[in-house]
Amino acid sequence: MTSRLRARRRVLLVVTALAFIAVLAHLGLLDAGQLAFGARNVAIFTRDLFPPDPTVIGRVGIAILETIEIAFAGTLLGCVAALPLAIASSEVAAGPGSARVMRAVLAFIRTIPALLWAVVFVVAVGLGAAAGTLGVAVYSAGYLGKLYADAMDGVDPEVIEAVRATGASRVQVARLAIIPETMHALLTQLLFVFEYNVRASSILGFVGAGGIGFYLLGYLQSLQYDRLMTAVLATFVAVMLIDALSARLYRWLTDA
Repeated sequence: MTSRLRARRRVLLVVTALAFIAVLAHLGLLDAGQLAFGARNVAIFTRDLFPPDPTVIGRVGIAILETIEIAFAGTLLGCVAALPLAIASSEVAAGPGSARVMRAVLAFIRTIPALLWAVVFVVAVGLGAAAGTLGVAVYSAGYLGKLYADAMDGVDPEVIEAVRATGASRVQVARLAIIPETMHALLTQLLFVFEYNVRASSILGFVGAGGIGFYLLGYLQSLQYDRLMTAVLATFVAVMLIDALSARLYRWLTDA
């Protein structure tokens, strides 16, 4: 390593450290009084969380089941929409011109978070789980479309050319070569997005889009922190179970 390169890295380190300190100060995270006040409030809040209130576990369990249903249906709807979007966004499948346009479309979809998409569909179809499902579906389509397109662009060009040499159309190339070659990645990403959507769907109730978020927000606003803790713990258990089941399903589908 040359002395000039070492000097550049030292300058970069110093500039980054100074910028970090300046940002912390601007955000109020170097204000000792504010931090002490926040620590006292956190201590009070934490004290009021315990013991959890078991009397609400029934309604919380039903809400968590609805949250999982929203994530499940929204993820699969998003996957169905993502496949053609991904093919149109892949340079090897659709060409660079179409890919650039469609990747911009997918980027726009991902720019809007699932919570905001849920607000859009609450306006469109009304309060309830249907709005949450559609919001998750649109966001998942944007997210999976990008991941799927990246995986498709990594397919061996020789495989694609071999199929094209038979006179296959672009749709046939995608069906016979690109999708089979990327199936492992598509499955992995689908399971990952489903797990993510279970977590993301837990706050859709904040905007009236169904699920456990309705109770989380209600308990928080009414200062029923013991019931809030019950809902949080129940959601945590559900998420951990889904993570474990997804891992087992993936191994079952991919083991030879």
